[in-house]
Amino acid sequence: MGWESGIQLKVLVTDKVDEKLLNRLRSMGMVIDYKPGIQRDELLKLIDGYHILVVRSRTKVDREVIDRGTSLKIIARAGVGLDNIDVEYALKRGLVIINSPNAATYSAAELTLTLMLMLARNVHLHIFDVKNGKWSKGTYEGVELRGKTLGIVGFGRIGRAVARYAEALGMRVLATDIIDVSRYANELGVKLVSLSELLELSDVITLHVALTKDTYHMVNDDRLRLIKDGAMIVNTSRGEVIDTRALLNHLDRLWGVGLDVLEHEPPREDWEFKLIQHPKVIVTPHIGAETVEAQGRIVEELVANIQDALERVRNHG
Repeated sequence: MGWESGIQLKVLVTDKVDEKLLNRLRSMGMVIDYKPGIQRDELLKLIDGYHILVVRSRTKVDREVIDRGTSLKIIARAGVGLDNIDVEYALKRGLVIINSPNAATYSAAELTLTLMLMLARNVHLHIFDVKNGKWSKGTYEGVELRGKTLGIVGFGRIGRAVARYAEALGMRVLATDIIDVSRYANELGVKLVSLSELLELSDVITLHVALTKDTYHMVNDDRLRLIKDGAMIVNTSRGEVIDTRALLNHLDRLWGVGLDVLEHEPPREDWEFKLIQHPKVIVTPHIGAETVEAQGRIVEELVANIQDALERVRNHG
């Protein structure tokens, strides 16, 4: 298998992936170099000569990386977002960009629900106290999600899955999106509103948007001021969607914040550590897709998409 007869496809994998993915690609006759955690300098030295680059969210595939990869034909993202890849430039260079957008839908939605429930009942504070020898019964009074209003920003696959879980909890659901999602909203009994209205009316706000120039810091200080006192915010999309330095100024009046993503991963700024250490904040290390089931689906979806991309490359040179 190759672009020309007798040439084997060389694949560089720069982030940690399921071993099953590596085995499936090898079974297709490809030569795999698995280098999870490779640093940028080494990547720039090695990338030339590889036909396929497989990454997750850690590796940044910018113009320099693409230009150094003179043999590259396919960039494959084992996951949903493509914000770590310069897609526009890669497409101009004739590369095929693929990902696995469906695989982690339910895992990400379930993590969103987990963070909502933990915040509502202050589970994180109870766990910390009990593990440190304090019996915290009676210390942190929680609230029920039943009867509360959930505002979903971004009504794609994950947002819609969260809406279904919220309905089972007896929550009223609002949603907003930049595209027409009225068909899905009608099917699920969800009311569509503007972003401002959603922020003003919701008791719990969850974010499920891609990172673009329009969504960068979309939840800024002005929009945070619209959110009612005692509300919760959960973000399992991308850290840069929230201006987290501005968020720090609103924590005292909010019920709590659950974050699976940060502006820098891992965190490196003083204000990020201040946010993480705040008792009203739960932070998990970008684990939305970290389930056995999601990783298995990522393998199947990515392999199928790679096979399809190979056919496209062969047919178009």
